[in-house]
Amino acid sequence: MKHTLLTTLLLFAFSAAGADLLTPLDLREVNVGGEIGRRIAITVTNNLLKLDIDGDFLPEFKRQPRTGKFIGLGMMLDSVVSFAAHTGDPRVIALKKHLVTEILKAQEADGYIGTFAPDKRIKTIWDVHEMGYVILALLQDHRCFSESQSLAGARKAADYLVTNWSVLPPDWGRDAEVAPHVAFTGIERTMLALHRATGEPSYLHFVTKTRALPEWDLGIVIGRRPGIEGHIYAYMARCLAQLELHRLQPSARLLRPSHRALDFMTHHDGAVLTGSAGQCEIWTDDQDARGDVGESCALAYQLRVYDSLLRLNADPRMGDLMERTIFNALFASQSPDGRRLRYFAPLEGNRVYWKTDTYCCPCNFRRIIAELPAFVFYRANDGITVNLYTPAQAKLDIATIRQETDYPNSGRVRLTITPEKPVAFTLRLRIPSWATKASVTVNGKPARGTAKPGTFFELRREWKSGDEVLLEMPMEWRLVKGRQRQAGRVAVMRGPQVFCLDPAQNLALAKLDGTELGYLALNPGSLTTPVPNATVRPDGIGCRVQMWKAGFGLGKKADYELTLSEFPNPEGKATYFRLRDYSVAVNDELFSGR
Repeated sequence: MKHTLLTTLLLFAFSAAGADLLTPLDLREVNVGGEIGRRIAITVTNNLLKLDIDGDFLPEFKRQPRTGKFIGLGMMLDSVVSFAAHTGDPRVIALKKHLVTEILKAQEADGYIGTFAPDKRIKTIWDVHEMGYVILALLQDHRCFSESQSLAGARKAADYLVTNWSVLPPDWGRDAEVAPHVAFTGIERTMLALHRATGEPSYLHFVTKTRALPEWDLGIVIGRRPGIEGHIYAYMARCLAQLELHRLQPSARLLRPSHRALDFMTHHDGAVLTGSAGQCEIWTDDQDARGDVGESCALAYQLRVYDSLLRLNADPRMGDLMERTIFNALFASQSPDGRRLRYFAPLEGNRVYWKTDTYCCPCNFRRIIAELPAFVFYRANDGITVNLYTPAQAKLDIATIRQETDYPNSGRVRLTITPEKPVAFTLRLRIPSWATKASVTVNGKPARGTAKPGTFFELRREWKSGDEVLLEMPMEWRLVKGRQRQAGRVAVMRGPQVFCLDPAQNLALAKLDGTELGYLALNPGSLTTPVPNATVRPDGIGCRVQMWKAGFGLGKKADYELTLSEFPNPEGKATYFRLRDYSVAVNDELFSGR
């Protein structure tokens, strides 16, 4: 049911007060299947466990002289800890223990953990970035596995930073290649996490006074100018830290940058169709689909900000943004077998895999994949909220809830509720903004109320073991209008998924560039039932479609019979196409443009 005015006012009141309306589940409380579960599994088995940890990640922290090379060790360890907690896989747990042991061995007597020579530390770009994530990963190990040595190592490293921060000259950022908030990405969130874990006020002081996080209120900076202040990854990371500080010290000012970024992405062409944002790592609003589109690090932090706002405000739009981004941009950042990862995933033209297993984007990708189980279900003070649809099971104190679905192949989701004894609580189901004909039944009978798109549908009742809720969300093809540079063309969507063209399936198209493919005209009447297509995933789907050659012909017979595949297809080279009659096109329900 749609929020009432009173409910909306209460949401804003809770937001202003810093209190969360929703709480994520622990990674160990959720089992996940479907494509989300498959991505978790292949990231562990085909990527994480195939890494050369001792050859690629650890040496730079031990060798003398230090080279100052950025590796992403802390990000990688953070993902290992989360994967170990979620899967319980003995191989991953052993890897976690090995990494923690070696990192703590490499920690110097004064607390430093990094790759820089003594005279370069802190004041040289990326040193704090690397070190901050190592501290955060050690904290995650303490939180998930109660490892006291990891907490001690994290505190020692953080104390080194706090004590030696004065080596930075006051005008450090003036002549630097990047702005301070970019160079030190993530450090505020790390120190906040350490403050929460220890209660030590010096870490909070570092965030609020030394780093002046409450005063940061940067506008949207478009273009890659000196300082790269519009760096999306750094911007969203600081927004996330502000949201977490808001929970400790509530202030409307701390919410402004997050709301500004969200408004820019959804209402001012800052995000593209797949959910990614920017080009060459920075904010853009021209909807250029080629080249360095949608940095993986930025994707990870967009999702974390959406999750944080969802928890704070219980706003179902955040879930809509999460699923669009996950099923398209995020999964397109990885090869279908899981082994190779991307820095960018353009909508047009060639997609290129990153050349190494180290650095920020591959490591941040592993981190966000490891966090996906926590985005499926949330606790509320009066029950359970279902945010993402995928085969899954959660064991909670009030009941076990199981999802059975082939989503996103179809919009049919069956939820089975199994409490130990009859218990009353509210079950909330997110109705995606695209789901215009959704319906809900309980034990075979229609539920009271309307499942309105873009809202949470609420079921308040006494639940008994075996109660079943069936959510039906009929999926129809949508021809979504392009914006800015894509104006006058459409993309093919179904449910949360975007579809793209791999030209290799037709010899006449195989050598065409993505731009040339965008001149093809699509026949809307040819869109029928989805067909099996295993290009991206074993049970994936494709879209059979007829297309005409570029030009002004009006012939009825199409020139090509093609299959569009799911956007994560690594050989996809075109996403937008022309129509003879543009009147059948619809607006994007999430990204309205100007």
